[in-house]
Amino acid sequence: MNLRTVNVTRYITPLREGGSLPALAEADDDFKYVVKFRGAGHGAKALISELIGGVVAKLLNLRVPELVFIQLDEAFGQTEGDEEIQDLLQGSRGLNLGLHFLSGALTYDPVTTKVDGRTASLIVWMDAFLTNVDRTVRNTNMLMWHKDLWLIDHGATLYFHHSWTNHEKQALTPFSLIKDHVLLPFADQLEEADAACKKILTNEIIREITNLIPDEWTADLEVGETSESIREVYYQFLTNRLKHSENFLNEALHARKTLI
Repeated sequence: MNLRTVNVTRYITPLREGGSLPALAEADDDFKYVVKFRGAGHGAKALISELIGGVVAKLLNLRVPELVFIQLDEAFGQTEGDEEIQDLLQGSRGLNLGLHFLSGALTYDPVTTKVDGRTASLIVWMDAFLTNVDRTVRNTNMLMWHKDLWLIDHGATLYFHHSWTNHEKQALTPFSLIKDHVLLPFADQLEEADAACKKILTNEIIREITNLIPDEWTADLEVGETSESIREVYYQFLTNRLKHSENFLNEALHARKTLI
């Protein structure tokens, strides 16, 4: 379970619709990426959320753009005219995260495009598991590309790490915000999704996922712990949440009953 590492060669344009000011950039493999910067907004925590969310989605056979580690050279962006962007780039030197750019993709519209029950159930289950607060009608964070549904932007998952306290207790929360999930009306196979996902996401797999978190990012968290102990917190949160999946599964089932 590895991610490629590429180097940014050209900053193309900021993506102003993103709250943390991601950007479209070109790398030395000649592909374009949407770059999430460690120097923006919630910093490394958002990148860790993006990394874990994207890898989990991939393991559940959901479509996500390829994730890569993005290396930003110290000299990069010095000629950028926008001071805000220059500050962002200077604060993001080192390892960042990129998602392969899906050229021509359109924002998913739940009114015009229905999603099959199995796919919707897998996505709703995953977002309840990862406590994703940002997959609503207002902001679906999904794209249609070549007639397929693709998931993007998992930076708002795992919100327990913004307080970094009581992760054991927070792992057991039912996640009431699942009621606002854009795909909940289509998610008619949630119990089947729960069984299928728990077979895939073994403790060993969760360990491999959390081991992907770079030391550079854990150093940015400033929580007074070692890289190993920080990765252990994420591992414990995810495995405990998975062990007690009935908490968020029942919440999602109940929320769906109120819609139909």
